[in-house]
Amino acid sequence: QVQLVESGGGLVQAGDSLRLSCAASGRTFSTYTMGWFRQAPGKEREFVAAISWTGGSKYYADSVKGRFTISGDNGKNTVYLQMNSLKPEDTAVYYCAVYIGIGVRTTARTYDYWGQGTQVTVSS
Repeated sequence: QVQLVESGGGLVQAGDSLRLSCAASGRTFSTYTMGWFRQAPGKEREFVAAISWTGGSKYYADSVKGRFTISGDNGKNTVYLQMNSLKPEDTAVYYCAVYIGIGVRTTARTYDYWGQGTQVTVSS
């Protein structure tokens, strides 16, 4: 089992920044990807960003490219999502997830473990 705990969400104004953290514990794997997804009320969960923990490749949704940065700290087993220039449409519950396997995945159903989520609200 893998446990994921997100933190760092909150209420901010448009244009502000936030940094989300996701600490992983439990089983370790040789090949995996850590991703961030978000879900707004009444909408499906959508991919935000992902990082290959072994190769370091990073992928972003078009809607966040240039504003969000995903990074990881191997020693702390923690993945971060730096969110800059936040917009009201970024408002959602943000989830951290782990995909066990080779390659980066951007589809939520392919991920194996999920955190409980952290709320991000951006006011205009």
